[in-house]
Amino acid sequence: MHRLFVALRPPPAIRAILLAASGDAVAGVRWQDDEQLHLTLRFVGEVERTQAEDIAAALAGVIAPVPTVRVEGVGAFDQRGRVDTLWARVVPAAPLAALHRKVDQALARAAVAPDPRRYLPHVTLARLARRGVDPAAVARWTEAHAALATPDFRLEHLLLYESHLTAGGARYEAVARWPLA
Repeated sequence: MHRLFVALRPPPAIRAILLAASGDAVAGVRWQDDEQLHLTLRFVGEVERTQAEDIAAALAGVIAPVPTVRVEGVGAFDQRGRVDTLWARVVPAAPLAALHRKVDQALARAAVAPDPRRYLPHVTLARLARRGVDPAAVARWTEAHAALATPDFRLEHLLLYESHLTAGGARYEAVARWPLA
């Protein structure tokens, strides 16, 4: 089985800014490293090899302009009242949402069910432990980084990643890459 997702990768200078923001210590937080920083367009999940090949073939046909975006602010996702992810917001959302729709259409051609969740462009900065994370420390980090911003940057390639789950967290491997027009 192959655990796949479709993403865009910020350029090195932008990743450096994001890494600098994530260097603050919040106990129970696993910060993403440089290799993990990306903007997910669509999580696919586990698929067999033949479907993975169909997905790659479908994504190769995606034609879209290169989005020019920037980071503006941070936020947190929670599940059942517990914060589990810290992230940086990517704006403007409209060109990324349009690309997300094109990726969804391509994935539908490869027999991947649509994702019912609302799309929110972001780069995950940290994953939080299930227990023991001080909500006040998370709130202090979010407040301290509310003004996080980058210059505009271009996301020039669509990437298909395979996620390998390990005891130390996920390791991401780019298995295919296509230039955007």
